[in-house]
Amino acid sequence: MTLPRLDPHQRSIDYLRISITDRCNERCLYCMPEGLVEWKERHEILTYEEILRIARVAARIGFRKFRVTGGEPLIRKDVVPFLSELARLPGIQSLGVSTNGTRLSVLAKDLHKAGVQTLNISLDALTPSVYHQITKGDVHAVVDGIHAALKAGFERIKLNTVLIRGLNEDEIWPLIHFAGEHGLILRFIELMPISTTDVLTDANFLGAGEVIRRLSQRDRLIPLETVRLGHGPARYYRLEQNAVTIGFIGVMTNLHFCEACNKVRLTADGKLRPCLGNHLEVDVREPMRHGATDEEIEHIFEQTLLDKPLEHTFRDQYQPARRMHAIGG
Repeated sequence: MTLPRLDPHQRSIDYLRISITDRCNERCLYCMPEGLVEWKERHEILTYEEILRIARVAARIGFRKFRVTGGEPLIRKDVVPFLSELARLPGIQSLGVSTNGTRLSVLAKDLHKAGVQTLNISLDALTPSVYHQITKGDVHAVVDGIHAALKAGFERIKLNTVLIRGLNEDEIWPLIHFAGEHGLILRFIELMPISTTDVLTDANFLGAGEVIRRLSQRDRLIPLETVRLGHGPARYYRLEQNAVTIGFIGVMTNLHFCEACNKVRLTADGKLRPCLGNHLEVDVREPMRHGATDEEIEHIFEQTLLDKPLEHTFRDQYQPARRMHAIGG
């Protein structure tokens, strides 16, 4: 059995996040604000066949956990047949999808049948006007999608909320109650500089530590030190009275955030990116389209791991060259 590869910092890398499109049907402030249209041309985006080939090589060299993202992955045509093929690749132990939830009411059952095991669903607010202010979308479509996903029977569903001071602070407890009512895991994510350069300011940044302190004033947060709910860096707690499991992704304030990083990203246009908060990318699309063998693609993965930095540079006046929708969530 092939063991996961180690990066230069002795971290075991076995998780590949695959973006299949840079397009989205919402316009979230922290990802792709309204008016910013920077789509790649169709020929620049990897075909499903190309993605499956890269994934096959990745699984062969020790990647075991795969998550399909966008943009919004569920708006790409024929996504269900693609996911079904991906799920059947030898070596893949876990397959998840990250989505804004707007297409789940139609696709949830088919996704589950295709072999998708877990879902991460973005839900930044429950109040329709607040949700629309953040995403320009309709929260009712997302809630309908969540209900469809619950009915479909996925192994695990997580709700992701990006914290924005002054916008969704008052949504925190309603979201907790919603998650508790439906037996869902809720994760709060700190704002990152991956949109326009002015999105991360003191005025709109709300840290995980501050939210933990606020929650602790109304309920006891029990740390779940040994619990690992998925493959990412979230730290989990259990609210004693509300009996809700809550995760915090403190990418900006947790100084140990990168210590256990186990992932590489594949962008929709065929770049391997070893760190979200670093501009480094290694091209796999062009070598593949010019006849690279599977062994040469494997070498590109090896080079990517060798270049994987110790930690992100988001705290160092990071200026985004590519926004989140173009990298993959």
